[in-house]
Amino acid sequence: MAKGIEMREAHFPGRAPIDAYGNGGFRFADMSHRGSVLMLPSGVYAWDVDEGDPLAIDKFRRVLEEAQAIEVLLVGTGRDIRPLPADLKATLKAANISSDPMNTGAAVRTYNVMLAESRAVAAALIAV
Repeated sequence: MAKGIEMREAHFPGRAPIDAYGNGGFRFADMSHRGSVLMLPSGVYAWDVDEGDPLAIDKFRRVLEEAQAIEVLLVGTGRDIRPLPADLKATLKAANISSDPMNTGAAVRTYNVMLAESRAVAAALIAV
């Protein structure tokens, strides 16, 4: 039986600063990724969220799975800042994660600084 193309979830194993963002994606670790990303202690993952999508708890499942290694979650909400829904903020707080929404550019800059300081930081970044 012939096997079709095997699709794998995009993942970069490791922590890396973001070198550039814009044009619908991000550059990090000498690679580029089109679309949104989760920058987590276990690595960088493609994140199926577009600007304007609801920030539902289920979109943060992978973040919550790594909660023990995350103190601060920066949420890059796109071009404009928008508040996190109350249920999401409460779920993150219950997992001892401090959440901070900001526009994606500010989130990228803050993530890079906190990563350089070896802080327990993660970022959920919506592509712009």
